[in-house]
Amino acid sequence: MEEKLTIKSDLNSIRQVEKMIDDLSTKLGVEKNNYGKIMVAAMEAVNNAVIHGNKGNSEKKVFIELKYENKQLIISVEDQGEGFSYNDIPDPTAPENIEKLTGRGVFLMRKLADEVKFNEKGNKVILIFNNVEN
Repeated sequence: MEEKLTIKSDLNSIRQVEKMIDDLSTKLGVEKNNYGKIMVAAMEAVNNAVIHGNKGNSEKKVFIELKYENKQLIISVEDQGEGFSYNDIPDPTAPENIEKLTGRGVFLMRKLADEVKFNEKGNKVILIFNNVEN
């Protein structure tokens, strides 16, 4: 099973991604706890793509792909931005970063997904969730 969606870099477009995940979760019978993890991690990835990747430029697109195979849900989110160095993100739980309002998205994705990968450029994230169905 595979579904693709392209949205404008506009936070209002994120509702389309939520609906896509809702529909797929219903089809697959995704367990409630897994549904929450999937939704939060995916929304963080899309938010990052819109805000940080494409800098909110509504002329740029975000490409979302959901694939379900071998009991894994694989979500990829790619923006048209310059990318970033994903290994250089400061730890948001470190005392000096606790009060900062940014820097938590990648941390959350890594905590919620079973695996998180980035392409070399840093403008595409792949979230992998194992055994998501009931």
